[in-house]
Amino acid sequence: MPSVAFHTLGCKLNFAETGTIAQQFRQRDWQVVDLGLAADVVVLNTCTVTEEADRKARQTIRRALRANPEACVIVTGCFAQLRPEQVSEIDGVDVVLGATEKFDVFRYVDAFRKYEETQISVSCIDEVTDFGAAVSSTERTRAFLKVQDGCDYTCSFCTIPAARGRSRSANIGDIVAQASSLAKDGFSEIVLSGVNIGLFGQDKGDDLLGLLRALDAVEGMERYRISSIEPNLLTNDIIAFVASSRAFMPHFHIPLQSGDNAVLGDMRRRYRREVYTDRVEHIKSVMPHAAIGADVIVGFPTETRESFETTRSFLTGLPVSYLHVFTYSERPGTVAVDTLGGSPVPKPERSQRNRELRMLSAKKQTAFYREHAGTQRDVLWERAAEGDLQTGFTDNHVRVEAPYNPKRVGRVERIHLGPPTENGRLSEWDGIRPEYVLA
Repeated sequence: MPSVAFHTLGCKLNFAETGTIAQQFRQRDWQVVDLGLAADVVVLNTCTVTEEADRKARQTIRRALRANPEACVIVTGCFAQLRPEQVSEIDGVDVVLGATEKFDVFRYVDAFRKYEETQISVSCIDEVTDFGAAVSSTERTRAFLKVQDGCDYTCSFCTIPAARGRSRSANIGDIVAQASSLAKDGFSEIVLSGVNIGLFGQDKGDDLLGLLRALDAVEGMERYRISSIEPNLLTNDIIAFVASSRAFMPHFHIPLQSGDNAVLGDMRRRYRREVYTDRVEHIKSVMPHAAIGADVIVGFPTETRESFETTRSFLTGLPVSYLHVFTYSERPGTVAVDTLGGSPVPKPERSQRNRELRMLSAKKQTAFYREHAGTQRDVLWERAAEGDLQTGFTDNHVRVEAPYNPKRVGRVERIHLGPPTENGRLSEWDGIRPEYVLA
């Protein structure tokens, strides 16, 4: 039985797509092994959202080549789509596949062997129209289901439209069928994944709310989460639906990028801070317990220290639960580079701003967790996190830990939440120390 190893860099969408590529090999009786073990083929699914992502992609490729010098090495993903020549220049890479080609590996690779010259199959992104269904899973508890791909927005810092093409969606009927299959296979939660999920269905005459309603009716699936949605596309109707839904969790991830309106304009974002505030406040008005995450970019070319402080002050005053903080990276071919040139913000200062917002994120998450100590929430239990502990997430994305019990894996249980642990999670109240509930 031939063997293949996979490694994925980047977003949950990439992980879902890797899962689908792996299934192609399994269906042909290939054995999937861990990266680092001897394998006949190594497939690397890459990311290119930042300069650091490019560096990690090159580093991972070289590491895989050293570990498996005789393996056929296939590189795909966003880095391969945008920079195929750079990938091919890495000695030992055998095949480079683009955004469309990665979903049909056995068509584009005639033989899984070492080649004297790198084989490149990368279509022009403007010609990419196929959706490319994808799903990945973690230990039979949570699945990441791709429902949308590509983006029609033109944010000045972003290369995603160049790497993934225009927005396109799966059919609602196909997604419902996939969700039903995952429920029958024993999964308890599905995370809806995409590049710009709020655009779902606009290419087919559907919309995101219609998809959410259809999925909510799928028997056997206990939970859904929306991975991320732009504030200008998060409507009152969607918020109201989640608030009354059987299975959609009170958890929203809403990209902000900057709390300064002038910077948002330079970023070509399609909203201003007032819209963001309105969305967060509306969610909290109908779901006070909801978790809200935010993406933020620091060090954008027009972000002065004053505008950064505006962002920090804005976030401090917002009832968001946590932040994902990214450091701006000059991406060739973006408007920010072509028009604004390199960022005048020195890299050490960018790193400092990143640290400051990550500290704010830690404070907000701790405060959010403490708000829920002493309450009862539903938790989906996963496998052991470390040692004899297992973890799980509540419906509103509070991470909980408890002594490991294999019988609980994959189950949704209502528990009492205890105090924070040294790992930064909440404990499961043991029923012995009532002061936990009052903490």
